[in-house]
Parts: sequence; structure tokens; C-alpha cells
Amino acid sequence: MKGFLEDANYSIGLLDEGATLADVIDNCIYEHTHTGKRAFYVGDLGKLVKKNIQWQNVMAPIKPFYPVRCNSTPGVLEILGTLGVGFACSSKSEMALVQDLGISPENIIYTNPCKQASQIKYAAKAGINIMTCDNDTELKKIARNHPNAKLLLHIATEDISADEEMNMKFGTTLKNCRHLMECAKELGVQIVGVKFHVSGSCKELQTYIHAISDARCVFDMAEEFGFKMNMLDIGGGFTGSELQLEEVNHVIRPLLDVYFPKESGINVMAEPGCYYVSSAFTLAVNIIAKKTVEYDKLLPSGVEQTRNDDEPVFTYYINDGVYGSFASKLSEKLNTIPEVHKKYKEDEPLFASSLWGPSCDELDQIVESCLLPELSVGDWLIFDNMGSGTLGEQSAFNDYQRPLIYYMMSFSDWDEMQDAGIASDTLMKNNFFVPSCIRLSPEERFSTAA
Repeated sequence: MKGFLEDANYSIGLLDEGATLADVIDNCIYEHTHTGKRAFYVGDLGKLVKKNIQWQNVMAPIKPFYPVRCNSTPGVLEILGTLGVGFACSSKSEMALVQDLGISPENIIYTNPCKQASQIKYAAKAGINIMTCDNDTELKKIARNHPNAKLLLHIATEDISADEEMNMKFGTTLKNCRHLMECAKELGVQIVGVKFHVSGSCKELQTYIHAISDARCVFDMAEEFGFKMNMLDIGGGFTGSELQLEEVNHVIRPLLDVYFPKESGINVMAEPGCYYVSSAFTLAVNIIAKKTVEYDKLLPSGVEQTRNDDEPVFTYYINDGVYGSFASKLSEKLNTIPEVHKKYKEDEPLFASSLWGPSCDELDQIVESCLLPELSVGDWLIFDNMGSGTLGEQSAFNDYQRPLIYYMMSFSDWDEMQDAGIASDTLMKNNFFVPSCIRLSPEERFSTAA
């Protein structure tokens, strides 16, 4: 299937019900073995459809605004746009991307906490009025460059556990909100709502209780200044787990019903990012080099050596790294473990191994220590849950070749898109085709569709 836009330069493979993600990966690896062993992604866009249905079932009427920085690949943006999801943009380029999809400015929020004046002017010219603000310097900058801006005051939330992420980095205090409202009145800037963000690493759902209570205080404060507030943005932090989604909903629903009931006319929104895309993308990488190392150099510091000295220990170098698809590894732990693509016996011995990217940089370590069967140069490793973080961004490593992306969707997911109210005439007007890696003929595809 060709992309939904007339000039889209990608395709979506429509799969028979008997075909699986593993089949797609197998066929793509077969193609790359003969044409050049380049890292590649397989994106199951049907998972976006399922996630959106799940969101509507659990979180409605909270409207999702997808953070474009999470994964800005065209297939993702077009599917989500077609599903009616809004977009949270942090830069001019992101705003331009979603505008090219025909997304209405009312469905775009400019969320960068530190905006460039030129990009504020771009938003003003494009009619993108809703944006966030958490300090008076930013407020004055917005007033100078976008007189029609409608601001969401970004208030700080404090993670009670605070073990991984400092949520106080952005966001203002309740006390400072009054000062910002005074400034906004003087400058003639509209304040229309409140935003907060609770980290996905936050283990204390009580944080939502404090944040929503604080938001209500800001709404009450706004009435004193004559601001008519009608928006509440509860931010991101949704991991993608249905259980976590239901747990969050269980905590926030009673509070929203009390503080922001439906009859109040307050529109509640959220910014689920990795919730939509993380599980939708699988990365396949190729081993480009291999060497044997001393065991004590492979072990993390403080770990006692327990192995037989006669056992080999391997270091593998792959054709993707922290200057590409594993960029998030520089700031957080890798949330996926590698799977060996080639078949091996259950009783085959496993060896201590580490995985490194292609840059030969000391920071380019993907996996510090894991157990793998002995592998060879040319073998493939598979990483799942790789849809969030760096897809769509350019690498800082000059010789890094960006992975190819193969999009797929099952016919059942395609049908669910139709059931979700997406007009087939809009999608079928283009010339659909299945990429060669999937090896389904148009006759096979359309006979199944019928």
C-alpha cells in the first residue's frame, strides 16, 4: 500500500492472517543477506490502531495528542492523523510535518518549554495558537511574537519516589502561577488551561492526585483574573501497558469527575507517546565484527567472577548503536534484550557476551553483559519494543547509515481502521503495493481482501 499522501515515499505491506511479524523479519533478512546487511525496522502499524482502540475504551473522553519527537516516521504520523489523534510538537520541523498531513491547527500543540522566537513566529503564521509556558521570560517572548497565543500554564509535579527522573526540571509552582497571570494580564496574553506531566518511571500514582488538585487550584486562581480556562493537559508517561493505563484511569477518573466534570466544559487531553509506538517497531541488526575478551573486563564493576576460565567470552559489534537507534541508551537503561535470529539447539552452550555499536566509541555500548550462543559475523540479532526515541532523527555519527523501515499491517487491522470510521475511499485512492520483502503478490493480497 502506498503512503496516504500523494508524494509519500514508503509502502505498507498488507499481510494475510497466516503471515506473522517473524515471517516479515525472515523475508527482510533474506533480502538483506543478498543486497547488503543493513539494519532495518519492521513497523507493525496495526498496533497503532489497537492502541488507539484501547485508549478509547479505557481513557475516553480524554483526547490523545501524540508527541511527534517520540517517533516522527511518516507511517506513524499518517496512521495517527487518520485515526483523529492530535499532535504535540516541539519544533518548527515537527509542526511542518503534521501540517503536511492536513492536520488542523486546533489539533496541534506547541509544547517546547524553551521556544525560539523564530519558531513562535512560525506557529503564529501557521495558526498554531495553543502552546505551553512555565516562566515570565517565556511569557514575554510569546507576547512579542504571537499575540493570539493561547497558553497552557505548565505546572511542576513532584515524583514522590523521584528515583530516576527529576520532574521539577520543567514546570512552575502554584505560587508563581499568580505572578504569571498578572504578567499575562498586563501583556494581553490569553491563558486557557493547565498542563502537567507525570513520568512513566513514576511508581507513585498519588502524584496524579496532587497534580490534578494543583491544576484545580490554578483554574480557581484564573477566575480571579478573568481568564476563561477550558483545557487540562495531563501530559505523557503512559508506558504502553494496558494495566498501567487502567491503573492511571482508576486514579484520575474520580478526581476529574469532581474537579473537572463534563458539564464544566473543560476539555481534558493527554500526550501518550511511547504508549502508541514502542511495541510497534522491531529492530534487526547485523553483527559486523567479533572478538574474544578477558572475562573480568566484561563483568560490571562489583560482580564476582564465577565462570570457568576455559570458557570463551565474546564481544560483538553491530551495525547500529547509540548514535542511531540506541540513542536513549546514553541516558537510560535499555528496556529490551536481544533475540538471536538464527536457530540454535536448546542445549547449545551460552557464553558471556557484550554488544557494541559500530563507532568504536567507548560510549557506544548497547548491552554490557548477556548470555548468547556463539555467533558469527553476519548473524542477526532482533530487538523488540524499539519504536520510541530516535526514529526519524538524524545521527551525529557521520558514517552511520540509517536503518530502513518496512511497514506492515494485517488485513484484520486494516478492517479495524474501517470500523473506526476511516473512509476507505480516502485510503484506496492511491496505488497500493506490498514491498518485496513480504513476498505476497497483489493477486494473493486482493483475493484475501475480498
